[in-house]
Amino acid sequence: MNSLPDLIREVAKPLAGSAGDYDSLLALVGDARFVLLGEASHGTHEFYRERAQVTKRLIQERDFNAVAVEADWPDAYRINRFVRGVSDDGDSVEALSGFKRFPQWMWRNADVLDFIGWLREHNDAQPSDGNKCGFYGLDLYSLHASIEAVLDYLSKVDPEAAHRARRHYSCFDHFGKEAETYGWATASGVAPSCEEEVLQELIALRLKTMEYLQRDGQVAADAYFCAEQNALIVRDAEQYYRNMFRREFSSWNQRDRHMMESLVRLTNHLDKQPRKHSGPARVAVWAHNSHLGDARATQMSARGELNLGQLVREHFANQAVLIGLTTHSGTVTAASDWDGPAERKNVRPSMPKSYERLFHDVDLGRFWLDLRHNHDVASYLRVQRLERAIGVIYRPETELMSHYFHARLPEQFDGILHFDHTRAVEPLERTAEWGAGEMEETFPSGL
Repeated sequence: MNSLPDLIREVAKPLAGSAGDYDSLLALVGDARFVLLGEASHGTHEFYRERAQVTKRLIQERDFNAVAVEADWPDAYRINRFVRGVSDDGDSVEALSGFKRFPQWMWRNADVLDFIGWLREHNDAQPSDGNKCGFYGLDLYSLHASIEAVLDYLSKVDPEAAHRARRHYSCFDHFGKEAETYGWATASGVAPSCEEEVLQELIALRLKTMEYLQRDGQVAADAYFCAEQNALIVRDAEQYYRNMFRREFSSWNQRDRHMMESLVRLTNHLDKQPRKHSGPARVAVWAHNSHLGDARATQMSARGELNLGQLVREHFANQAVLIGLTTHSGTVTAASDWDGPAERKNVRPSMPKSYERLFHDVDLGRFWLDLRHNHDVASYLRVQRLERAIGVIYRPETELMSHYFHARLPEQFDGILHFDHTRAVEPLERTAEWGAGEMEETFPSGL
């Protein structure tokens, strides 16, 4: 009887770097509107590069017209303006300069730079704006940047409303620029919250929707949509930071619900725009596996946590395809502590009884595995195993406790891209710690 690695090897599609590598992946996508492309870390070159390669084909061959990423809306929207040719930024590096908050390398890296340059060239070659592909953020950390964006919009279209907005948002002035300070002060009862002022501003902005939309066609519609999205981010970020210090609230759930609401709002907005081909908007979503793999198939669900992948499946059903990316060993760009410098760290070989170790034993190096149609293999893989997740912080000294969780892979994802040995993504600003890297070591595998 063949071993499980042998069975996987029989159905997996080796990736050779050829033009047809992802033909079977696109066949799985079919007419789906949403392709969620994950990553097992926020600092692996192969994840960024290959995710971009798949996305390019979705744009060129399947008429995808948006890339929505695990990034703050204002920073990503600056890129959106650049790739659409309507910004003052002179090049891709300048367009990425909005990403100043930790972890900068997550988006200010060589692979994202290459993709943004490609997307600008692709859009420049399109005959009309309706054929262009945008770039958008889904996250909610940008409390102060979103406030500034709302004020900037209103100062141009309605100076009197801008004065009102400044009055409402001045509630945050007592806490400086650190949103966590606001969250701690309000959650601990030291200061009243700004919830009422934030809601009042959102309502006031929406009361003038029709007036603002009547100004300049699609340009006005895009500008208003961006401003309203920023006002919604202020509302959700205020609640997020206020609740992150309260044990009875799940800030994780709130964040992923916000990302889902942002994705739905974005697609509804794009559906109203004229397009090269009729039909709804199609979106490629980039985020960590922990956000994009269905939480119901992991131990997150037992903790009462959900995620974007689960919500997308519940809302869009078979219109969504969820792809996870994994690795066995190599290097990764990550920090040792929050707000710490980017380091190039060695990734320990994956744990026994993990999916990553199983895929290493397949001995194909790099491969694509369709979990939706290979039923026999999927039935074996449905037995719960460990799965690794490296975020912006990597602590190999507590590898098992810090970076592994239990999952049922075929229920979590529709397909897997595995890259057995990977290297760290290259930040645009290399720190001394990143340049030095770590010495290669042989790690015990059973910790």
